Amino acid sequence: MKVSYNWLKDLIDVPESPEELSREYIRTGTEVEAIETVGDAFDRIVTARVVSKEPHPDSDHMWVTMVDVGRFNLGEDGEPAPLQIVCGAQNFNAGDHIVTALVGAELPGGVKIKKSKLRGVMSCGMNCSARELGLGSDHSGIMILPEDAPVGVPFADYYQTADTVLDCEITPNRPDCLSMMGMAQETSAIFDRDTHIELPQILHEDTSVHVEDLVEVRIDAPELCSRYTARVVRGVKIGPSPDWLAERVAAAGMRPINNVVDVTNYVMMLTGQPLHAFDLGKLSERDGRRHVVVRAAREGEQIQTLDGQDRTLEPDMCVITDDGARPVCLAGVMGSLDSEIDETTHDVLLEAACFDSSHISRTSRNLSLISEASIRYERQVDRTRCPEVSSIAAALFEQCCGATVVSGAIDVYPVPVEPRVIGLRPERACAISGVEIPTDFMVARLRRLGCTVAEEADGTLSVTVPTNRPDLEREIDLIEEILRLWGMDRVPATIPAARNHIGGLTHDQRLVRRVGEILRACGLNETISYAFAAPGDLERTGMTEEGRGVPVKIMRPLVAEQSEMRRTLLPGLLTSVAYNEAHGSENVHLYEMGTLFHGRENASLPKERQSVAGVLSGAWGDVTWNQPRKPLRFFDGKGVVEELLAQLRVEKVRFRPAEGEGYAFLQPGRGAEVLSGGTVLGWVGEIHPEVRERYDIALPVVAFELSLDALLRAARDQAAYRGFSTFPSVDVDLAIVVDESVTCETLVQRLTSAGGKLLRDVRLFDVYRDAERVGEGKKSMAFALTYRADDHTLTSEEVERVHGKLVTKVCKAVGGEVRG
Repeated sequence: MKVSYNWLKDLIDVPESPEELSREYIRTGTEVEAIETVGDAFDRIVTARVVSKEPHPDSDHMWVTMVDVGRFNLGEDGEPAPLQIVCGAQNFNAGDHIVTALVGAELPGGVKIKKSKLRGVMSCGMNCSARELGLGSDHSGIMILPEDAPVGVPFADYYQTADTVLDCEITPNRPDCLSMMGMAQETSAIFDRDTHIELPQILHEDTSVHVEDLVEVRIDAPELCSRYTARVVRGVKIGPSPDWLAERVAAAGMRPINNVVDVTNYVMMLTGQPLHAFDLGKLSERDGRRHVVVRAAREGEQIQTLDGQDRTLEPDMCVITDDGARPVCLAGVMGSLDSEIDETTHDVLLEAACFDSSHISRTSRNLSLISEASIRYERQVDRTRCPEVSSIAAALFEQCCGATVVSGAIDVYPVPVEPRVIGLRPERACAISGVEIPTDFMVARLRRLGCTVAEEADGTLSVTVPTNRPDLEREIDLIEEILRLWGMDRVPATIPAARNHIGGLTHDQRLVRRVGEILRACGLNETISYAFAAPGDLERTGMTEEGRGVPVKIMRPLVAEQSEMRRTLLPGLLTSVAYNEAHGSENVHLYEMGTLFHGRENASLPKERQSVAGVLSGAWGDVTWNQPRKPLRFFDGKGVVEELLAQLRVEKVRFRPAEGEGYAFLQPGRGAEVLSGGTVLGWVGEIHPEVRERYDIALPVVAFELSLDALLRAARDQAAYRGFSTFPSVDVDLAIVVDESVTCETLVQRLTSAGGKLLRDVRLFDVYRDAERVGEGKKSMAFALTYRADDHTLTSEEVERVHGKLVTKVCKAVGGEVRG
């Protein structure tokens, strides 16, 4: 929300310094991202006078002008001299006062003015139109100033455009602050000052006709539209907006278009209520009236929005239709070209309505169509003010567009809302805040916020909350408002009270921290993603619903992409990989620990499970002269998991191929389930290329996800002690030829079992395949075996005897033979 300092000063007395206002906003919870000075765009743009106007010698529509810019141009003698400028406009004469951009100026939109030749004639600047200055859409000619306009004055000083704009970040729970009146009320509560807001009033209404004689409104979907008001203004004259209106619209961050569009944008920024203006003449007439029907869109229905794009609609979207048939507006988001205001518009139907926030949010996101109106609707608009805002806009149409306001207004209100009444205990507010706040302060500041406060006989305050504050639902919400206005910095620091217990981490808390330490030691960085998810996250990731319960849906999601609780950590991590890769960071090593939510049929609460997951993409480090790039693969992820399990002393760890539909998101042959005994801890593997493509990830990604709850149960605080042998070991290499189907895990288990107490270590160091030397469908696996005794030095006879038995047992068990 861009807050114009000059505009705010018209609504309330503000501090002299915008920096002080910014500090107070930040102190009370409204973050100010930047303080901008509007008018810098008019640097080296000055007022001027046309000295002469001659036809261009090589053009039938261009002019060579000499323009007096006062002190801004000096001749060879050091005295002011006119500039020679080639101009294509036709609407000016010698002696006119105009606006000129000097060489070196940069116009809004990034146009830089340079000295250049136009058809052989030198031009040293540009005579500007209102559109080129960003002050309107008029491009038919240059901007003509009054005859008494001074010459050689910076245009920002003459036009008084200099303004300071505070770019405020408004949190989703404060829709009231998405308007200048809302920010004025917020400023009133912060500084305890009165507002002086003067709203335009309709001067004359055409009583010869009533709006209901011209228009009928019907709401067929009250769950999508809770209120719809309509007014009609006739005799609209389309043209440039008055200077004050164009300035206000530009300060709010929007480009002035024409008086009709600018009025609706101005009123929206002033009140926070979006408006829409229809060309009444483009709506079909029946029985002498236009029939407006608000309904749900039909499956596959089409509409061409004002941006020229054809949109395909879905049934949960709301549309404004012409007699129930043709959609003329995508409700709460954008109008259609069929009812657009243009130069031929004469009569206007003015809409001020309230649409359901969640449906507008989904519509906006699903169509990738975000507008100033949709931003306000998805945060909830105050439906009680629709008639008032409609009257404000009608008054401005009368004032700025030369229109006549038809008497009366249509107001269809199927879902009325009543102000919420909340009881507030001052002593409770002080106890929670940790500071003694006077009751008079509470009452005064709540009233500044628009609340009605009455004191009951028992000292309790009865607070009636204004309907533009949907975030104030309980007593604790009021206490929070009071505390933020009082100032968190004024609350003394105290040590939390504790009795009959001492602080400390639980066993599981220590283990969770240990998991993070191990993963960070392995080179991964911790990240935190949203606990919310989009409905199609599992399908997009290629995961099945099996074992993950039913989705837990959020009743009132802020955005469509966060309408469910997550059931896996992987989508959030893959999104982080895609974001980093898109911003040039290819080496991504992340892990996350968080809660998963698995819904259950006929259960009020979901099953919550703790999980730990990680992703590895790119390489471990950057390419150097002695270190070529080595992309991360399956065994890198497996190594991280093995190290984690080893450090947690998880016993009987083994891996088995991850197969079946449940692991369709992994590359075949490059994924494994992780087990401890018979318990499945999770999985590790390379993400399937099709899944990576859905996330716009180019590089291979290795991922793992383990049940943190299962890890904590399997972890051991202490390892069984085993003394070190002081006697030397005997190392023997053994190569066994086996079928391709025999796994390394099987062979290691057989070797360990057959070796008995003397076999201390088994390590695979080579795998060899050759159809001629080894055999078709065979492989040779070579192991390094270490023999050692605890109480004596092994003799060659002992080793040969044990090793011989081992070879016989293993070869018989796996159907192999020793490779010579």
